[in-house]
Amino acid sequence: MPKRILVVAQAWVGDMVLSQSLYKALRLREPDTGIDVIAPAWGGALLRRMREVSEVLEMPPGHGELGLSARRALGRRLRGVYQQAIVLPRSLKAALAPWFARVPVRTGFRGEMRYGLINDMRPLDAAAMPRIVDRFVFLGQPRGARPAAAAPAPEPELRVDADNAAACVRRLGLDLQKPVLAMMPGAAFGKSKQWPPDSFAALAGRYTAAGWQVWLFGSSGDAPAARRIARAAAAPVFDLCGRTNLEDVIDLMSLASLAVTNDSGLMHVAAAVGCPLVAVYGATSPDYTPPMTAAAGVLWRGIECSPCWKKTCRYGHYRCLTEISPDEVYAAAQTLEK
Repeated sequence: MPKRILVVAQAWVGDMVLSQSLYKALRLREPDTGIDVIAPAWGGALLRRMREVSEVLEMPPGHGELGLSARRALGRRLRGVYQQAIVLPRSLKAALAPWFARVPVRTGFRGEMRYGLINDMRPLDAAAMPRIVDRFVFLGQPRGARPAAAAPAPEPELRVDADNAAACVRRLGLDLQKPVLAMMPGAAFGKSKQWPPDSFAALAGRYTAAGWQVWLFGSSGDAPAARRIARAAAAPVFDLCGRTNLEDVIDLMSLASLAVTNDSGLMHVAAAVGCPLVAVYGATSPDYTPPMTAAAGVLWRGIECSPCWKKTCRYGHYRCLTEISPDEVYAAAQTLEK
């Protein structure tokens, strides 16, 4: 009987995209393995675009909630189904459902006193595994494996629904007669990961003057920055923030010739649909969450206080972002346009 593995996913868009590298690595080693994933409701939009995922199991509690009764109910429903569970988050609550499910092997990193809940405890060697994607893949290696011996992480690859892309183009009144520059000016982490809107606007104006069109992607929370970019740009842009769901973004992003983005979840979506991109990093580090594609340019100052991993700049200057100019981003993009 083929092995079935239960994975508890991270609750961030970027991390969920990167988790596909784990699923690919598991399937490369054992092609018949069934992989089911526990994720928040919104995560199904991503996970159902991954060929390796068999079933998505919704975890009802919201972010930050323990939801003990819901996790117990889910775990009991899953008893006798899986031979192994891989818990990607390091929190105690993430390990509860596999424990309630009595999965024989429950694999995860040390964290939040999970002894007993996790019975295949792996040490987290950050020096040997600087990228989060390598840590995900390592948890899929056999017990006793060394981080240095892990195979390279396969690149995520989301399926694209061409019919939905065409429907979105019609519904939103988009134009495919000109090359598309996708811009993602937001980042859920905070301002310290957001290149200034005026810099996005200057770059947008340069591309529209050259005959391109600009599509702005993001959530409704990114709308203020998008409006600022649209006002400051030298030519009209298509502001799609808050007008598309995650599946729409996946499909529309595949139509773009180039993306310019902060270090965000949508950066990883763009990489996973094959869109060349330039990524601007500020308070975080490309050594930890780089875009998983060869068709990427990364700009990061690495000044004396970066990476600080803070949501806002403790000094108030945001130099790690403001010192990266639109000209630099434009120069990096010239080698990537498809």
